[in-house]
This record gives sequence, structure tokens and C-alpha cells, in this order.
Amino acid sequence: MEFERDKTFFTGRFKSVGFAFKGAIKLITTEHSIMVQTSVAVLLTIAGFYYKISHEEWLIQTLAIGLVLGIEGINTAVEKVADFIHPEFHERIGFIKDISAGAVFFAAMAALAIFSIIYIPKI
Repeated sequence: MEFERDKTFFTGRFKSVGFAFKGAIKLITTEHSIMVQTSVAVLLTIAGFYYKISHEEWLIQTLAIGLVLGIEGINTAVEKVADFIHPEFHERIGFIKDISAGAVFFAAMAALAIFSIIYIPKI
């Protein structure tokens, strides 16, 4: 089976960005965990300006925030797919969802370490 060549490279990319933006808005407006983490990200951004963190600290902070939000988005998608496939409780689905949540935990702990290294000396 051959795939049809994408003759609309630029318009296709613009549509993809639109879908991604729409997904980000859905995450921020419907998922409580993302709402909390986005609020923390805004507070950390304000703290970065207040404490005048360095260029390198901004880079690492931005990466940490993006990592946590991105992994949380993937976790949310895994949970939604799992619930769609098997709405009732199932031990194996629970195991999959726990692993997905564990990935968020690892990202959040790494971010907490980064924020501690950046801000504890400044406070």
C-alpha cells in the first residue's frame, strides 16, 4: 500500500499547529492537574522575573515546565484512551494508568529539584 504524497506541506503544517493549540487549550481548560501545573508555571515565571534568574536558569526552568506539562498531557491522553476502551475498572487498565501517572511523578520530581536549585539560594 502506498501513501499519497502530501501536496499541501505548508497548509498541512498550519493545520497541525492549529490542532495542537486547540489540544493545549482543551488541556488547560478541562483538566484540573494541568490547571494546577499551569498556575505553578505562571508563578515560577513571575518568580523568575522577581529574582532576576540568569539566562541559563530561564532555559532550564522553561525546559522543566515544558517537560512536566508535556508528560501530564500524555498521561491525560493515556487515561482518556484507557477509559474509552474499558470504562469499568480493570486491574490491567489501572496498572497502565498508574505507570502513566508515575511518569508525571518522575518529571515533577526532576522539576522540583531544578526549582529548588534555582530558587533556594535566592530566597
